[in-house]
Amino acid sequence: MKTFQYKVTDRDGNTSSGVLDAVEEKQAANILRSKGLLITSLFEADQLNIEALMGRFSKPKPDEITNFTRQMATMIGSGLPLVEALRILKNQSGPGLKPVIEKILTEVEGGSTLADAVENSGGGFTAVYVAMVRAGESAGVLDQVMGKLADALDKQREFRSKTKGAMVYPTIIFFAMIAIASIMMVFVVPKLTAMYKDFGAELPGPTKILMGVSNFTVNYWYIVFGVLIGAYLLFSRWSKTEVGGLVIEQLVFKIPIWGKLKKDVILTEFSRTISVLLGAGIPILDALNIVSNTLGSMIYSAGIKQAAIYVEKGVGLAEAITRLEMFPPILSQMISVGEETGKLDSVLAKLAVFYESESEIKIKALTTAIEPLIMIIMGIGVGFLVIAVIMPIYNLTSQF
Repeated sequence: MKTFQYKVTDRDGNTSSGVLDAVEEKQAANILRSKGLLITSLFEADQLNIEALMGRFSKPKPDEITNFTRQMATMIGSGLPLVEALRILKNQSGPGLKPVIEKILTEVEGGSTLADAVENSGGGFTAVYVAMVRAGESAGVLDQVMGKLADALDKQREFRSKTKGAMVYPTIIFFAMIAIASIMMVFVVPKLTAMYKDFGAELPGPTKILMGVSNFTVNYWYIVFGVLIGAYLLFSRWSKTEVGGLVIEQLVFKIPIWGKLKKDVILTEFSRTISVLLGAGIPILDALNIVSNTLGSMIYSAGIKQAAIYVEKGVGLAEAITRLEMFPPILSQMISVGEETGKLDSVLAKLAVFYESESEIKIKALTTAIEPLIMIIMGIGVGFLVIAVIMPIYNLTSQF
């Protein structure tokens, strides 16, 4: 018997981990699946340290997974057997994806379904990905489902790159300001301080403040460094707790423009993912449980889980969404139209496009608003430095 360590997700979307004994990995996977659990990670315990370390450096990139999915859709749609398609892709793949495909191929050759093999591969495939592949295999339309999945992954990657790109410029400016301020404090101000002392100049308030901060930073840099690192670690740990995560998320949602952008991003992901899952033939209740853990939002995840409870009791999705205050009225109204016409997946796809366009508008507005704000902050900082440095020089020259 061997000991295996696992991480799983139940039907309600709750995650858990543990260990179990089995003869081989396949038997361990079957034991977990028999309990209705979705496996997100499974490996032999005595290989944990090496495999976990190697896995950090061999995980396939998102674009590699997208290309793999699209190529699989094309090959299977052309009539190529699944095993042969996997062999071809294995030989074409880079070092990050190749070991993942090798593991998938081994399991498929051993009699596993593609969904089970993907689930056990450790390649970073999401629960949405696994569920869609399983639905495609069950319905005999794997090529079509993987084609839709590749399209969804492309749109998701493009959309996320746009939202992340909105913060690149402000981030660069922020760190540049910190770097300049640090150089001033450590190298420039101490020399000016020595010069002012030599001349016996009377120092104004701003200069005394600047010199005090500079002296403390230079003489007690280890305290400053330790406090910053400690504060960062404490904040990181607190933000991962349920209370901390909720508080931070609520504060983020209240930030002008950025808060609304964050909500639109979440609604885009929700609409697109549910649309893709329903289009693959996955029941609405299962789709809700799957998507509840993919949004990266504690507030919206809790809301979707509550909506799933309502749906399980026989309430329509539109009515369930209406009962939850975090969702805007237009979402429930459009879902109601989709339920009445029997085209819920198409309506949700259009909603995803709508929220994506709204997000892009807010990204432009955010960029426009941040630029003058940065200039104001820089102006205040530069103005303070100029006053602190120039005023003593002016006082010195006025004495002669």
